[in-house]
Amino acid sequence: MHDVSEAFSTALRLITSLDADLLEIVGLSLRVSLTAVLLAALVGLPLGAAVAALRFPGRRVAAVALNALMGLPPVVVGLIVYLMLSRSGPLGVLGLLFTPAAMVIAQAVLLTPLIAALARQTVEDLLVDYDDTLRVFGAGALHTVGTLLAEARFSLATTVLAAFGRAAAEVGAVMVVGGNIEHVTRVMTTAIALETSKGNLALALGLGVILMALSLAVNATVTTLRHAADRARG
Repeated sequence: MHDVSEAFSTALRLITSLDADLLEIVGLSLRVSLTAVLLAALVGLPLGAAVAALRFPGRRVAAVALNALMGLPPVVVGLIVYLMLSRSGPLGVLGLLFTPAAMVIAQAVLLTPLIAALARQTVEDLLVDYDDTLRVFGAGALHTVGTLLAEARFSLATTVLAAFGRAAAEVGAVMVVGGNIEHVTRVMTTAIALETSKGNLALALGLGVILMALSLAVNATVTTLRHAADRARG
């Protein structure tokens, strides 16, 4: 018990003193996760809205595929990206393996189906109220998708925040393609796993406290946005 309390005390000192190693790990985690979420949202939001609102051959198959891909195992995504970026892979010439860029790619691949599937469901529900109006005004495909995305902005914001929460807590994919290299690709989740195995509980707990605080902040923001969406709908 004494060792645990000492570890907590040291962890709090690391946080309050803004320890350089801790800040470096947290900063890289945020950069990787935010960039991956941005890329996934740029692809996933319009893709999900298009599958929900437009009529095209294979639409139902696309919807099923998006739902299925939501459950992709992170380590499998990491393995696929690893094979693509390895020296013998098609993108090996770019030299991205074991860099933050590789971690961004793996997380973006993991998050895009999640954002797209949730966006599809949100827009599909919204389409019940807007479908007739859009048809009367003869809205084209781009106008339809853009209008629905704008009207569902609060709900879609919660989707993006949920994706960020998953990205920040991700360990499998980033470990495979990033390698957990100190001062290069070490993020909060991989550092917690490594430091715990080494017995360095203070740094692991410090990072764990920050990760929990980040998770709580994301959840609080999601709740606030949901209430705002409910008020907007009257």
